[in-house]
Amino acid sequence: MKLDILAIGAHPDDVELGCGGTVAKEVANGKKVGIIDLTKGELGTRGTEITRKEEAGNAASILGVSLRKNMGFADGFFVNDKQHQLELIKELRTYKPEIVLCNAIDDRHIDHGKGSKLAIDACFLSGLIKIETKDEKGNIQQPWRPKYVYHYIQWKHIEPDIVMDITGFVDLKMQSVLAYKTQFYSADSKEPETPISSKNFTDSIIYRARDLGRLIGVEAAEGFTVERYPAVDSLFDLK
Repeated sequence: MKLDILAIGAHPDDVELGCGGTVAKEVANGKKVGIIDLTKGELGTRGTEITRKEEAGNAASILGVSLRKNMGFADGFFVNDKQHQLELIKELRTYKPEIVLCNAIDDRHIDHGKGSKLAIDACFLSGLIKIETKDEKGNIQQPWRPKYVYHYIQWKHIEPDIVMDITGFVDLKMQSVLAYKTQFYSADSKEPETPISSKNFTDSIIYRARDLGRLIGVEAAEGFTVERYPAVDSLFDLK
């Protein structure tokens, strides 16, 4: 299956929080979108690896993505080395995405910055002809390099380079986020409190989207940073 967009997150729920509205909108526009989670989120304070897997499946169904895959890297301990790069290169060459969305370039959780760098390095290396990889059937894969890599914004406030209008898709984004019932605010929860389990954090997802939307004159938006300058053919291409 060839994908138009591949969204990569260090943990299940990263994609939903960072770019769930964008994913939902592009799916609605007929694009084939897939999600790859690097880890199972097994070190998360709340819930378990099993509940997280179920929640990720529910969130994927809400967003309508074409596939969701977990790489099974070690939560908290994966590194950006040859072994991990090659595993991700195999996925890039399998699904051949035109666009990759990945973790924030810097963030509170150490896995987010690591996941960001791993993704961009794998995207570059995936285009090199002398790096040989094989698919699950043992066939040699052809090189593939995504045209664009965009980094969504997570815990920290990072000034975006590109702002995506997600008007009409905030509710779907929030449904996908709240599919992770063990992770986020619930008045009845007996789980330990974490930085993302407060009502303030859940509310912040919406008011960040509303504020970015306000700045570009729409209802809601999500921001991204880029590795290379975005280019347009005409000034009239800018919204």
